[in-house]
Amino acid sequence: MASGVKPRVKVAKSAAAGETITIKTLISHKMESGQRKDSDGNTIPRSIINRFTCDFNGENVIDVAMEPAISTNPYFEFDATVPEAGTFTFTWYDDDGDVYEETKDIAIG
Repeated sequence: MASGVKPRVKVAKSAAAGETITIKTLISHKMESGQRKDSDGNTIPRSIINRFTCDFNGENVIDVAMEPAISTNPYFEFDATVPEAGTFTFTWYDDDGDVYEETKDIAIG
């Protein structure tokens, strides 16, 4: 994992079957657009999280393509319906090929 990149996810620990819950995600990432120059006048290479996905028990919940204009430390908040107990898998894809993943389990109760 690249230095300073840290995903954070907030998911309820349990929900009623069929309940819609709110999920919050944040990943610490500098999101360099590739358009700025360093102190020597050289272009700083583009380095952004270009895609974010969330799956629940293997089924896609959300799939977001990101462009260079996205802010530093991208934050997503979205709703998901929980049909059964299981695992949310959150995946962020970096331009440099790095993939960051976080999982959260949710129980029915």
